[in-house]
Amino acid sequence: MPDAGATTTDNDGLLRLMSWLSPAFPIGSFSYSHGLEQAVEAGLLTDLDSVTGWVAGILRHGGAWIDAVLFCQAHRAVRENAPNRLAEIFDLAEAWRGTAETALESRSQGKAFVKALSACWPSEEWDRWMAGREAPAYAVAVAVAAAAAGIAEEAALAAFLHAVAANLVSAAVRLVPLGQTDGQKAVRALVRILPEVVAAAAVHPLADLGTATPMVDWASMRHETQYTRLFRS
Repeated sequence: MPDAGATTTDNDGLLRLMSWLSPAFPIGSFSYSHGLEQAVEAGLLTDLDSVTGWVAGILRHGGAWIDAVLFCQAHRAVRENAPNRLAEIFDLAEAWRGTAETALESRSQGKAFVKALSACWPSEEWDRWMAGREAPAYAVAVAVAAAAAGIAEEAALAAFLHAVAANLVSAAVRLVPLGQTDGQKAVRALVRILPEVVAAAAVHPLADLGTATPMVDWASMRHETQYTRLFRS
């Protein structure tokens, strides 16, 4: 892999991102809904507009926003060769979950990502930074992988958030249900706000980090005891 201090967005980097964040990459993302299943059950999500607004809220103010800021910080810690700072980001990402289910979602996907990347895309740089971290938060694991591979922060974060949004829309397509066309309309609308989220995350200080999506947390907590469930979160 390239020197972690230098970053690019060449075709190799883009192809790596497309591979790592593809639905085919074995992290089990299809089995998590981030509480969306309970929101549908409660009648909060019924159509294209309500689903788009819900997911946009997660990206701008919810768990995905936390992930975006931590992603930037983790990427920079690797790029600047700051292992102690990265260790702090690992710990913060582990603690910064509103519910048990969203913590499980992040940790399980992070563990699966580490296992798959280590087996299929091995590198000494990746192994050095992930030593002793078998089940990190998913966002931080992807950030470390991108930085270790020399992939630029902005491109890597945009791709990560796109994957998060697309996965939630995919869950909504199955649950609401939305048609495939409305699902793609939702993805298109969410793609338009990703540059805004990426730019804001890049300059947001950790000291001011927080969420403002109580209904998402409520839905996640209610989902723990939902009578019938298709998803793990």
